[in-house]
Amino acid sequence: MANEVALLRFLRDAPTMGDALLVAGDLFEFWFGWRRVIPRRGFAVAAALAELAARMPVSMLGGNHDRWGRQSWADAGIIWSRGLLELRVGEHRIHALHGDGVAERPGRVSWSHRLIGHPLTASTFGLLHPDLGVWLVDRLSPWLGELHSTAEQKAASAARQLEYARQRMASNPGPWMLIMGHTHVPALEEISPARFYLNPGPWIDEQCYAVVTPEGARLRQF
Repeated sequence: MANEVALLRFLRDAPTMGDALLVAGDLFEFWFGWRRVIPRRGFAVAAALAELAARMPVSMLGGNHDRWGRQSWADAGIIWSRGLLELRVGEHRIHALHGDGVAERPGRVSWSHRLIGHPLTASTFGLLHPDLGVWLVDRLSPWLGELHSTAEQKAASAARQLEYARQRMASNPGPWMLIMGHTHVPALEEISPARFYLNPGPWIDEQCYAVVTPEGARLRQF
């Protein structure tokens, strides 16, 4: 609850801290964009995002916890993508993606991301009654994610994600910055002269975020 209260304060104050907001994914423990139903869990945050989108541009990446929501966020005036978002800060081009499927350990977690991300899985899940769907997610999520990762495993995932960022930016010289989430490990690395990789870090427990300006980026805590 304290995290949600802090997040609502952050969204209320966001226009005083910048010109636009990017949510890098996994803002919700679970979110599904049903056609006629808005999930009760997370409703206050969703409403605050919709209100903020009326005041400033808001872009959002679908993470592996909240990847199913394109139409609901579009209805709220939010730019949403399950894959790549291309943004601009001043004259600089930025690429942003959540990062699931990049840094997972081989095995159960890796195949579960592929299974959950399949379009047929989402279509089938959408046929369930929302109460049943959320009940299933609550029961299955400990087995499908990385909730019990050790500090060493998280560091290894962050290292794999950084290496992916290096390779991606080496093969694509256009973007000035690559922003990713997913590992929830804050990072700001200069990949090559004046080109950067940024992970703003986790909101849960630490209230991490980042500020990006034409001069660069800064990691912060709210």
